Amino acid sequence: MIHIDVEKRDGAYTFFKSAGHAGFAGVGEDIVCSAVSILVINTANSIMSFCRDAVSVDADDAKGEISIRFDETPGHDATLLMDSMMLGLGGVAEEYKDFVKINFQEV
Repeated sequence: MIHIDVEKRDGAYTFFKSAGHAGFAGVGEDIVCSAVSILVINTANSIMSFCRDAVSVDADDAKGEISIRFDETPGHDATLLMDSMMLGLGGVAEEYKDFVKINFQEV
């Protein structure tokens, strides 16, 4: 199962982590894992490429983990990208409830 943790402070993103493997299908054929991966990786790359926010992105391919940590309150563009990613991840989690779990936390 893929576990997604989202932390916000006063409604602003502070931290995001996606960890694990969906287990929907075999390696190279898992559409759930692929959907989550492309949404998360594209968002991380877009924030680093197009936004001026201080952000740390860490990944561990072996564990299937990627995290995004904002050092300061994210600006409008980074927030829009995160909201867009969460919209997509929410759709995947709704369709594949047994394979993706999203946990929101206010910190």
